[in-house]
Amino acid sequence: MVLFFFAACQRLEVSAPSAAASESGLPPITSWQIQYSGELDLDLDIDVFNLDLFDTPMESIKELRKRGVFVICYFSAGSYEDWRPDADQFPDKVLGNDLDDWPGERWLDIRQLSDLNSIIENRMDLAVEKGCDGVDPDNLDGYENKTGFPLTGNDQLVFNRYLAQTAHTRELKIGLKNDINQIQELVNDFDWILNEECFTYHECDLLLPFLDVNKPVFVIEYEITPADFCPQANQQGFSALHKNWDLDAYYTDCLKFPSR
Repeated sequence: MVLFFFAACQRLEVSAPSAAASESGLPPITSWQIQYSGELDLDLDIDVFNLDLFDTPMESIKELRKRGVFVICYFSAGSYEDWRPDADQFPDKVLGNDLDDWPGERWLDIRQLSDLNSIIENRMDLAVEKGCDGVDPDNLDGYENKTGFPLTGNDQLVFNRYLAQTAHTRELKIGLKNDINQIQELVNDFDWILNEECFTYHECDLLLPFLDVNKPVFVIEYEITPADFCPQANQQGFSALHKNWDLDAYYTDCLKFPSR
């Protein structure tokens, strides 16, 4: 699955850092889209598509892969979502505080792996069954939030590395979602990083260890305009998008945005 993705990404003409693949097989700069809501727009000239694991029909994933698109499938690993089909499998003791501004979502006690591993592994198996090339597990920085549990940085490292190993055992690629303060410890475990709003919060330099080993840095900005961050994103070698908060079909790809 990596070979066709690499071949597809070789078509890109970029002027930022070299597009040579790292050991992960993924070139560091690529065109992409992420969509979790609204009617799926699959008719896009892109190389990577990030889609919801549960909501995306298998037929859509197969269609994209036939065109050589690398498909990343999203699920939340560090939080409980009450609308998911496996929500009743989470025991009450692992459910913590609500996530701010996300109704129906609660932090998980990631220390309780014996209560979570079958749920997570079933989700990974679903990703394989549907034909996903990689997974995008969300909420991997609970230790820095008010989860309701006394999570430590080491708890987070153990959990995040468990996710990476579980994915790689199934020959799935996997991305690190945010968790910028543990990048140095985790860059060798993950195949890319997906960060939200590093330009808004002036923390993009923290993502550079992934580029240093030729692994992609995917960035999403919501509040600032493409003109305010795309030129810098292109210069740094990021694969950056401007998106709406609900992650619908709208996107502006910085690789296609004028740099001057």
